[in-house]
Amino acid sequence: MSRKMLIDGETNRTNEEGIHYDFDLFVIGAGSGGVRAARFSANYGAKVGICELPFHPISSEVIGGVGGTCVIRGCVPKKILVYGAAFGGELEDARNYGWELNEKVDFNWKKLLHKKTEEITRLNGIYKRMLGNAGVKLFEGEGKIVDPNEVEVTQLDGTKLCYSAKHILIATGGRAQRPPIPGQELGITSDEALSLEELPKRAVVLGGGYIAVEFASIWRGMGATVDLFFRKELPLRGFDDEMRAVVARNLEGRGINLHPRTNLSELIKTADGIKVVTEHGEELMADVVLFATGRTPNTKRLNLSAVGVATDEIGAIKVDEYSRSNVPSIWAVGDVTNRINLTPVALMEGTCFAKTIFGGQPTKLDYSYVPCAVFSIPPLSVVGLSEEHAIEQVNGEILIFTSTFNPMKNTISGRQEKTVMKLVVEAETEKVLGASMCGPDAPEIMQGIAVALKCGATKAQFDSTVGIHPSAAEEFVTMRSVTRRVNGKPKTNL
Repeated sequence: MSRKMLIDGETNRTNEEGIHYDFDLFVIGAGSGGVRAARFSANYGAKVGICELPFHPISSEVIGGVGGTCVIRGCVPKKILVYGAAFGGELEDARNYGWELNEKVDFNWKKLLHKKTEEITRLNGIYKRMLGNAGVKLFEGEGKIVDPNEVEVTQLDGTKLCYSAKHILIATGGRAQRPPIPGQELGITSDEALSLEELPKRAVVLGGGYIAVEFASIWRGMGATVDLFFRKELPLRGFDDEMRAVVARNLEGRGINLHPRTNLSELIKTADGIKVVTEHGEELMADVVLFATGRTPNTKRLNLSAVGVATDEIGAIKVDEYSRSNVPSIWAVGDVTNRINLTPVALMEGTCFAKTIFGGQPTKLDYSYVPCAVFSIPPLSVVGLSEEHAIEQVNGEILIFTSTFNPMKNTISGRQEKTVMKLVVEAETEKVLGASMCGPDAPEIMQGIAVALKCGATKAQFDSTVGIHPSAAEEFVTMRSVTRRVNGKPKTNL
């Protein structure tokens, strides 16, 4: 192992205590949060190094890529496939709009896969250039912590180099996990699902979260038979129950077979594909089985215990409100901390870290009113409190406003699929606590609603806003009648 003390001929840094460091900041992990923190820190004048595993669409313990999960094997390629799948329904709807289409329209999976890979490769290059333009030194290899101010980077040829840093930031994200059932090696995770050589004709999806629902929609939109298995009565646990029911209804309406309260017990390889056995003893055949059963923080190979960094029971790094671990020189942002595991949250955490450490502006991230979307077909998007969470958290009466309608586009196409919108309002203050929408363009609409809720908008302010007509979005400012009143937790003088 060699000790690298000079980078590109530059002398190492000496801080105010007279201690010499190679870098002011060294970041392990060049995903969304790590790249943002590195760039912004460098823009404040810090000398920054960052390491990341070599690029490949499918990750492993020794393969990754600059851009991270979101760019390479997450949000971006997933959304590309959602766009591709949505055209299936659009082509059906187009017939009643006068488009004369052949009864059979062919779909070329390999062509879309190639275009998707081209795009993530392009984005990988852009992220590298952004780091270079900011003056960040990029190392390709695996990083681990050897002491509170030292990182070891194992390069592609096995060479190990050590670099000292005043601050170390961990931004290694998370990894998909597999359920411990016999034959689990026959299943795939979202990594492989985004890069399948062949489009499956029969797909089984295990899980009830974002990833499960999205891939079920993707494969069904592309013509596959899809069976979705999940443990609860409805998919998307943690979301508003009323909206979960809407999503489930839409999934079934699009032809997805739902299997609530059902887990898988075994996968068996056969000449005809994969035999899937449920815990109830049912059997069906599949070409592919996707495990969308959660993700775990990617901390196993970082050597955290050796330097005393505290983690929780699933391996997430414990941090304070400024993203600092219990070791003062070591910080963490993004999914590796298992706070709110969304790319925009990781980006904001990276921004707050750079402001706090190098910008002279101690900044905590406000985790209230974080909007999110499930890119099912059609999508669900929410911000703020669900009805259930409002009941748990609010003292006094809560007003629920809902609107269910047939989108104008569907009146001509004939598609039987309702859009549903919902507002959760605190009766005493009229403050809008939460908003939900399931229907076309929901994420695009909800981003604007999120700004309003972040600013503390009241129902009266929604009502006094002029709508855009004709649009679905105008329903959010025309919901005048209370659908129901529910009581939150009782007030107490204790």
